[in-house]
Amino acid sequence: MSNLRSLLAACLATLVLSAQPAPAPPKAPVLQPGEGFAITLGDGTVALYGEAKKEAPMGSLAKLVWMRMEGAEWASRGVQFKCKGAAGPFVCWNREGHGRVDLGKALQESCNLAFLFWIQDSQNHWRADYGEAAARLRMEEVFAPFLGRRLPPGEDLPPLTAAWVGDGDLLRTSPEAFLRWLMEPDKAEVITFGKRFLSGFWVEFRDLFGQEGWWFKTGTAPVPGEPTATSAWVAGGTGSTLVVLHLPRGRGKQEGLVRIREILGLKGK
Repeated sequence: MSNLRSLLAACLATLVLSAQPAPAPPKAPVLQPGEGFAITLGDGTVALYGEAKKEAPMGSLAKLVWMRMEGAEWASRGVQFKCKGAAGPFVCWNREGHGRVDLGKALQESCNLAFLFWIQDSQNHWRADYGEAAARLRMEEVFAPFLGRRLPPGEDLPPLTAAWVGDGDLLRTSPEAFLRWLMEPDKAEVITFGKRFLSGFWVEFRDLFGQEGWWFKTGTAPVPGEPTATSAWVAGGTGSTLVVLHLPRGRGKQEGLVRIREILGLKGK
């Protein structure tokens, strides 16, 4: 009798589960002219909207690429830096400086100087450990999806300039391309760093993604040929969901955060 009860209970559970409706796919977002949006819900499929295939300078998203390359090393060392707005040939986007930053704060505030200082230190270690040519190859392999043919050939490490943290036209991507990069299995650590350092207090109220917290990396990027113009990027996720949004010329990172919240239906908590 107990076996019969167990069998009936199992059958009932199966019927209840099969009766649950499948999660509805997200509705197509209403985008503004020039915006591009890409999303995956973690099932391997990618949905593209607007100008999601259009390539543009990647701006501060470059810092997530550096987190893929050196983030674990920097985190283990507990790196810190005091940003005063300028150091040697480099200037930060915040000319007043960010003050003392650790890895998490530098990523949150997109401190160019901190990243350039840590990159320079890492490059010195690469030269000593691998040699110049091998160090360059390692750097090219990580950044290959974003370089195209814009890096002049050579065997030495390329000069360290602000272009390597996104201030320039050297590194380019599109919402689709960057989303697919994030989806690759070996980028799981980037997602982990996003959750660790960039999680906010946003919750979903349209019942699409549950109640998990979101992380977002916002940033601006230069517009080629227009020295004072910027566009904006947002990359982020929650659980297995990943999103990338690009806003066109004249838009800033705060607008990017507002727009991604509007598109996803997020509110503060």
